Amino acid sequence: MKPNDRHEEFAVEVAYALPERQLILSLQAHAGMRLDEAVRRSGILERFPEIDLERSRIGVFGKLRRPDEQVRPGDRIEIYRPLIADPKESRRRRAARPR
Repeated sequence: MKPNDRHEEFAVEVAYALPERQLILSLQAHAGMRLDEAVRRSGILERFPEIDLERSRIGVFGKLRRPDEQVRPGDRIEIYRPLIADPKESRRRRAARPR
């Protein structure tokens, strides 16, 4: 990274969705900013106090990423809610039902 790269800003988005409500917030990030830092700076944690960044998984465009990875220009950082049911177990139960 060149000395001035850290000061160059670029747009990223932070997204969170509940079944009844979705929100995507835009913010300016800089080279070297971490994904979790971008989430905190977006203000989304104030709007959804139930989000626990220590336990929530995050990703970019549907692919899981570590919170300490750096943001890239144009990233859409997504905060994932915990699963209500194990998808494999749900499939097993549906397959076991008589037709």
